[in-house]
Amino acid sequence: MPITLERNGPIAELIFAHPPVNAFDTKLWAIIADLLTEAGSDPTIHCVLIRAEGRGFCGGVDIKEMQAHPERIVELNRHNYRTAHAVRACPIPVISALHGFVIGGGVNIAGASDALIAADDAYFSLPEIDRGAMGGASYMLRMFPIHMVRTAFFTGGRVSAADAYRVGAIHQLHPAADLQAAARALATTIASKSRTALTLAKQALNGIEPRDADHGYRFEQGFTLEMYMHPDSQKARDQFIEQKKVRPRALPLDPAGA
Repeated sequence: MPITLERNGPIAELIFAHPPVNAFDTKLWAIIADLLTEAGSDPTIHCVLIRAEGRGFCGGVDIKEMQAHPERIVELNRHNYRTAHAVRACPIPVISALHGFVIGGGVNIAGASDALIAADDAYFSLPEIDRGAMGGASYMLRMFPIHMVRTAFFTGGRVSAADAYRVGAIHQLHPAADLQAAARALATTIASKSRTALTLAKQALNGIEPRDADHGYRFEQGFTLEMYMHPDSQKARDQFIEQKKVRPRALPLDPAGA
């Protein structure tokens, strides 16, 4: 299964395993949101850990689907919003364990999380400006300073795990081989607390944030839809797919899409 939910005592692990790059189509984004809601509503679960198998945490949306079916943008937007909202609104703490690439919708998941732990090879990227889309900066702003976000957004560039750690977005950095054990150790510490205390603490922490990331992302998605209606949007997706078709096999697959 590309997305699974496993329970281990008071910890629920949401696991991405969708080769080659954990890029999800519209239906899979809906499943992520539903599983997060299921985990959060289980009174025996005190903490959710989101992690991934394979080369990276999440490659974002499936660009092939959007290139072939641009009419699905409204449904895709809805489930991307539901996913990020489900992370932030989950009544219990959500940890994301990041490795490799954290792209597009993966940035939303990370940015909506309560705690981040990462491998030292991880990086964040919002390549939407080169994919004919918008969106994602609202949750990126929960992690990074405004000018770092704007530069990353305008360039489609990367923010390294080292820079994320430097500005305080990441709680711990580890070699990739140690990430899973370290993430489970952090989840165990959090899950040992009273669920009531955790849920009240999360409500309080969400309530005192200086801005509403959910509202900001919904605002951004209006511009995503506007961009999708422009011919440049389809042109960008077509170009991205064609570049992948002609790319030499010896080069690694671009993790920006499936």
